[in-house]
Amino acid sequence: MSTAGFNSQNGTGTGQTYTNGPSQNPVALQQPPGVGYGMNHQPAYNPMQAKVLGPPNPALYASGPHQPVPPGPQLGSYPPPPAQPLLTRPQIGVLPSHTPPQSASPGPGPRQAQATPPAQATPPPPAVTSTSYYTGPPAWQYAAPRGPAPNHVNPAAAAPSHSSAQPPGPGAPPTSIHGYPQPGTAPPPMNPPPPHTYQPNRPAYGPPPTAPPARPPGATGTPPPPKVDGDVAGNGPQAPNSYNHVDNRMAGAAQPGPPGRHLGHYPSLPPGYQNTLAPPPSSLHPALQAATQPYTQGPQPYQQQPGGPGPDQLSPSMAAMSLQSGTPEALRVVNLLQERNLLPPAPVPAPTPCLTQDLQKLNCSPEVFRCTLTSIPQTQSLLNKAKLPLGLLLHPFKDLSQLPVVTSSTIVRCRSCRTYINPFVSFLDQRRWKCNLCYRVNDVPEEFMYNPVSRSYGEPHKRPEVQNATIEFIAPSEYMLRPPQPAVYLFVLDVSHNAVETGYLSVFCQSLLDNINALPGDSRTKVGFITFDSTIHFYNLQEGLSQPQMLIVSDIEDIFLPTPDSLLVNLNECKELVQDLLKSLPNLFEKTMETQSALGSALQAAFKLLSPTGGRMSVFQTQLPNLGVGALQSREDPNQRASAKDVQHLSPATDFYKKLALDCSGQQVAVDLFLLSAQYCDLASLGCISRFSAGSVYYYPSYHHQHNPAQVERFQRDLKRYLTRKIGFEAVMRIRCTKGLSIHTFHGNFFVRSTDLLSLPNVNPDAGFAVQMSIEENLDDMQVVSFQAALLYTSSKGERRIRVHTMCLPVVSSLSDVFAGADVQAVTGLLACMAVDRSVTSSLSDARDAMTNAAIDSLSSYRQSALTIQQPGLLAPACLRLFPLYILALLKQKAFRTGTSTRLDERVFAMYQLKYQPLAFAMLMIHPALYRLDDLSDEGALNINERTIPQPRVLQLSVEKLSREGAFLMDAGLVMYLWIGRNCHQNFLSQVLGVSSYAAVPEKLCLLPELDTAESQRTRALVSWLRDQRPFFPSLHIIRDESQLKPHFMQNMIEDRTESALSYYEFLLHLQQQISK
Repeated sequence: MSTAGFNSQNGTGTGQTYTNGPSQNPVALQQPPGVGYGMNHQPAYNPMQAKVLGPPNPALYASGPHQPVPPGPQLGSYPPPPAQPLLTRPQIGVLPSHTPPQSASPGPGPRQAQATPPAQATPPPPAVTSTSYYTGPPAWQYAAPRGPAPNHVNPAAAAPSHSSAQPPGPGAPPTSIHGYPQPGTAPPPMNPPPPHTYQPNRPAYGPPPTAPPARPPGATGTPPPPKVDGDVAGNGPQAPNSYNHVDNRMAGAAQPGPPGRHLGHYPSLPPGYQNTLAPPPSSLHPALQAATQPYTQGPQPYQQQPGGPGPDQLSPSMAAMSLQSGTPEALRVVNLLQERNLLPPAPVPAPTPCLTQDLQKLNCSPEVFRCTLTSIPQTQSLLNKAKLPLGLLLHPFKDLSQLPVVTSSTIVRCRSCRTYINPFVSFLDQRRWKCNLCYRVNDVPEEFMYNPVSRSYGEPHKRPEVQNATIEFIAPSEYMLRPPQPAVYLFVLDVSHNAVETGYLSVFCQSLLDNINALPGDSRTKVGFITFDSTIHFYNLQEGLSQPQMLIVSDIEDIFLPTPDSLLVNLNECKELVQDLLKSLPNLFEKTMETQSALGSALQAAFKLLSPTGGRMSVFQTQLPNLGVGALQSREDPNQRASAKDVQHLSPATDFYKKLALDCSGQQVAVDLFLLSAQYCDLASLGCISRFSAGSVYYYPSYHHQHNPAQVERFQRDLKRYLTRKIGFEAVMRIRCTKGLSIHTFHGNFFVRSTDLLSLPNVNPDAGFAVQMSIEENLDDMQVVSFQAALLYTSSKGERRIRVHTMCLPVVSSLSDVFAGADVQAVTGLLACMAVDRSVTSSLSDARDAMTNAAIDSLSSYRQSALTIQQPGLLAPACLRLFPLYILALLKQKAFRTGTSTRLDERVFAMYQLKYQPLAFAMLMIHPALYRLDDLSDEGALNINERTIPQPRVLQLSVEKLSREGAFLMDAGLVMYLWIGRNCHQNFLSQVLGVSSYAAVPEKLCLLPELDTAESQRTRALVSWLRDQRPFFPSLHIIRDESQLKPHFMQNMIEDRTESALSYYEFLLHLQQQISK
């Protein structure tokens, strides 16, 4: 395959095509290239359509690594922009006339480049001396961002709430004394839900009593039995439970009714469903804490005045709500060339949508559901004008501190679009509700009239389903096509000479022994083991044997299972045999000299073993597979690692692993890959086995049990989390949105079974997803739109469950309001996903150009169309002030950087991380956090579980912020660096590191000693707290000025110039010159 593995055509050879992530809506295939989803074929803006930029003229910048932005002039005295541009951007090339095949990139192929005139010289900033980055703080004052106070609602609410879509019908009819709309009266007051106390450990509430209250006259009859979707396309035999029917239940005739009030009369949540407060935001990682800022300790009192405006009467210009007087903070004009210290001292919070308070306090937590634009444009043309991508970022299976769980024989859904009932539907009366996505009027089922907690009848608006935006249902039998599968875990282990040398096998076996009783599951849980080198080894663990039996299959070309019934065994019944095997495995291959690796055959054997049940396959690999099916050859040229030219071999070398992943997905098998190697392993090819089966990829470069203790610790911690975390089996996820909006591209690890149904054989709480959207129909008559994600899965205990998240956002008609609602981190995260696809389907340089153009286009649109008073300088609204910095950070990120030595596998792994990690963690990998540690104090510290956690301010990523007298911690997501200055205070060295002098700091120190000093306790508390807030374990490296790892630390100094990349100030000049053309 030309771009094997990333093309939407799966190339299975069976005559059926698979669509896979990222995948386009088939509607797009019937349109000519460049035609988007807007009305009248309004072309959609696509930032990933690169416009060719000339490279920076190397003569402009002096060579030499890591030259900082000079501390030279004071605020406002930067040199004026030169008359000639640094770089030029030719016009967009002509699009091809034929319809391209479906591809991972949302846009058409690469544009035709035009000749670029030579760059004009620009006076560089004033030179600095070689010691400049050790100077003290610069003269600029740190400009803390100003902004409106966020709404105060429950913090990490496990039941985040969502808002609703507005029906196009007339305004809200007034209500009767019963609280339902009647003609001729005013709407009722809106009463807020009080604080709640949900008990997470009590059983879910069951169905109502067997003798429900008498059925009122006129109630509709029982709906017909649910229908099941037909067969779905699959590669190979399809598992009996292809849960494509997740959205086709309880079909029946609708009862017409008058259009009604958009948001019904919602009194409080019944006591039994009340929620305990989550840990306060202060106990969370800064990135997560920021995400929960709008959700503080409890709902604020809100009383709508009788006769006052309800949601139907909202102005289309929602931003006007925040205008007490003048311009909202989000639209405050910022001159990026003058306001130097734009980075806030605390993490950037998610913006709060401009909704009324009663809607916003119901809205979904941004930790679970975020949109790049918190104000949705009315039309595609308005969206195109803003030059910002529209998309959603999801963390659907996130571990939640509280989660309302409902057991009901009837799950209430819209009969037309299959939306689950949620807080933003409107009740027309006691018996009818209107869907907030398609506006269909539906009947309220009899059972829904009963509240199992208050034991009251006749108040459907008090049910937990309409009080919580995140909720989980225990699904009835119609959501199953077969009995829920057991938890099945199969471990596939490389035991070649190379693997034994790394020493990973003993770490794996000991970790599994330690955690074997914590594996998620029940009495049906099964486990199995396969090892491989040039042959495949199976292990008979049948009950009754005195010890495990090893069965060797040497015919790797025609793999078969020697004893199919005894290779996967019940863990509870055969635990002693499993433990014996784990104790003996490391010694079994201790003296092996077998160097070959038949990974492909081992995967085929594992697939045969898991196919009847489904389950999780965990593969541990330490070298390039070089034998049998799926054999690969090295494609990396080490001499080209630092090339500034396009990077080759980002796409798979073979489609074997992708095809096998699709077979696995069809049989409800997910494959997780652990790659532990110092050598090139072709992760671009191997990673497909996880990417298309909804698995995960873990990568430990240069892993060795003696030479790299930091990687060993990281592997141990990651493995413990992996083995014990929650897991969902045989899952599917569907994302719905209000009529008029369209989802067209998905990002993450999954397989798209139909146009919008994601197949997830396994789902885990650490996986993130992203989707791109467009506006198909004008939203002129809507004030709000809604989005809903529904995840159907089997728990490790064998329960079929549905987790539903709903989010509501306002619709706006002015460009200023669109900009005011931009979520700069979500925009950056979505652009990163799009750029990864662009790198693989086109080229890395195209992706880099496209990211730069995304910043140029949005700031240019803001200047031309949203600014009322033109001013000189590079202007941005306050909400986008960090956008150029984040784009520059992406350009210097390991996935996209050029001119710096980067191993191909490490680059591909970085790309996988950007597409798979939830936004809060991906942002740390894009823009690390820098803290000074030698002056930590208890001022402003958090107190968590009797521990004091210092809260140092976040520093800019520039060496001018470093000091020879200090110690600085850089948190880059997967790795942390503690840099010790040459003249670091003796007090810090002795009290924290336990050494007498700078020279005594060990070369490869990766642990902070536990010293009984206040300084040591503060430092360890901060590092431990940062680590605890993420699902993976970042290794810590303590480095000195002359350490080998110092270049890695310095490469994260995003604001500084390097030999191959612009400084932040130079990048801003380039943006300004492109915009002013």
